[in-house]
Amino acid sequence: MEFNLADLFESVVDQVGEQPAMVSGSRRLGYAQLDQRANRLAHCLERAGIGPGDRVGLQLANGTEYIEGMLACFKIRAVPINVNYRYVAGELQYLYKDASLVGLIFHSRFGRAVEGALGSLRETRALLEVSEPREAGGPGDDYETAIASEPPTRGFLPRRADDLYCVYTGGTTGMPKGVLWRHDDIFFAAMGGGDPFALGDYIRSPEELAERILHPGLTAFALPPFMHAAGHWLAFSTLFGGGTVLTLEGGTFDPPEVWRLVEAEAVNTLVVVGDSMARPLLDELALDAGRHDLSSLLAVGSGGAVLSPSTKAQLAELLPGRIVADRFGSSETGQVGGEAPSGDPFGPPRLRVDDRTDVLDDDLQPVQPGSGVIGHLARGGHVPIGYLGDPVKSATTFVQHRGQRWALPGDLATAQADGTIVVLGRGSLCINTGGEKVFPDEVEATLKGHPDVSDALVVGVADPRFGERVVALVEPRPGRPVDPEALRRHARDRLTGYKVPREVIATDGIVRSPSGKPDYPWARSVAESAAGRRGED
Repeated sequence: MEFNLADLFESVVDQVGEQPAMVSGSRRLGYAQLDQRANRLAHCLERAGIGPGDRVGLQLANGTEYIEGMLACFKIRAVPINVNYRYVAGELQYLYKDASLVGLIFHSRFGRAVEGALGSLRETRALLEVSEPREAGGPGDDYETAIASEPPTRGFLPRRADDLYCVYTGGTTGMPKGVLWRHDDIFFAAMGGGDPFALGDYIRSPEELAERILHPGLTAFALPPFMHAAGHWLAFSTLFGGGTVLTLEGGTFDPPEVWRLVEAEAVNTLVVVGDSMARPLLDELALDAGRHDLSSLLAVGSGGAVLSPSTKAQLAELLPGRIVADRFGSSETGQVGGEAPSGDPFGPPRLRVDDRTDVLDDDLQPVQPGSGVIGHLARGGHVPIGYLGDPVKSATTFVQHRGQRWALPGDLATAQADGTIVVLGRGSLCINTGGEKVFPDEVEATLKGHPDVSDALVVGVADPRFGERVVALVEPRPGRPVDPEALRRHARDRLTGYKVPREVIATDGIVRSPSGKPDYPWARSVAESAAGRRGED
């Protein structure tokens, strides 16, 4: 069966051309309109000499142009590349060169950074600028002018299931890497597989997708930036079900505006990235929980980062009766899933050992459930081809086990006696203190449960006695300064002694990416600088 993302989208358009597809600010596009704009852009790129396998960067904030760019590339079998719009020239030079870009579509607000990195493009076949008020006049051709002269019809060459989709990782603990997927695999691993209710009831043939389309479709509010995998996956899962994708105009996170739009657009699903988005939203809602009519809201989901227990408890209090979908996923695995532990509705989500999810030891053998052995989370079935341009890293991340390929995304985990999997966190972030392993996620969730803490990151700092010591950076809630010793007592009541932070450092703000991913190198630098200042004293 040929499951191609462009073919699948066009099959939806042919069924529900007049249903609303995207809403961003004052722009409202039906499916037919979105398809026509993507067709125009695809013809524009094709005329510039871009075709199968060529890679085109999307350096854009959320808006219809981002999805138009992805669809246009898929239509001509090119590969869209998500570019982090926070990157400065040096970082962009690395990504442009690593991805071998031959084209770029960017918002004019990023024009200066683009100009500083253009020399790293392998070729400049197409350079399109999405103009914004007071910021036009950058190095590219005007996007709207360029596509206006192209035909709105399709007329493209046949596509294949092994056409490529690529998502660049955020580089939280190292340089960004491009993860390559076949269209067939990413559709089932992360874009819903044709099931608009996300229950795992996947279609068996492309023709079945038309039978699954909802009339009317669900409205999903995408708060994660589309440059982040969670944003891609939400948008396409929604579009493949005939739903409407809503975005914040300009991509600026604005909690009061979010709740206004949830009411005004009758949003059914709201998707965030962990506590960094959920907590400000809930704090805003707590100011006046009855201000907006939120009766349309059925579910709140988190992708890319799990929610802390305290945040889930606040969700249940302020939005009772809603589904909270807190799920694991990564660029290397797609959406893995997750369920609340038995007897603990607010606890960290757990997975289940099955034919596609397991915990493997260093010899790629399954860990015995209930043994307490820490192994590597593994995901089988639909997995990526590998990392773009990095066969060595690909060979260690994507391995053969039980006659099929598995992805090892870098998370350590244990298998419980009941068959559930407890994910402990990224092995690269694990802190080794006195021979004991401390996973930052657990300590951070505990600290964020204190009423004075808005956000927290935990890192290891070199220690002459223990090898590393646990250090916490915390951002206080407004008007509630933190007491380091009170936070340590709070942690001591809930954690084993060696997990309690030896030091707590208050900071004005925790640095995260636009997608909500934590910046651990920044946190480690702050913690080490503080340790150095104490040493000088």
